[in-house]
Amino acid sequence: MADALVDVLWFIDGSEDEQMDQDDAVKVMEGVAHVVSTLSNDQQQELTALLGEMAAAETNPARREFLEEFPEGFGLIDDLS
Repeated sequence: MADALVDVLWFIDGSEDEQMDQDDAVKVMEGVAHVVSTLSNDQQQELTALLGEMAAAETNPARREFLEEFPEGFGLIDDLS
């Protein structure tokens, strides 16, 4: 399920204006961030760990970067800077 979610979000994130309305793309991404924020701490930690495993196994550099940035970008962890 996490892999399918990442696939959809990665497509949306990389969409050009002619592929998807950018306002709709932002709404979808914000909606996912909201749902993720409602997960319990244990569920958020489990998802973060799974995303880390997926990133470690990913051979596509762009997708690996997306996976590595997902936890921070979707509010699973605080800004590390």
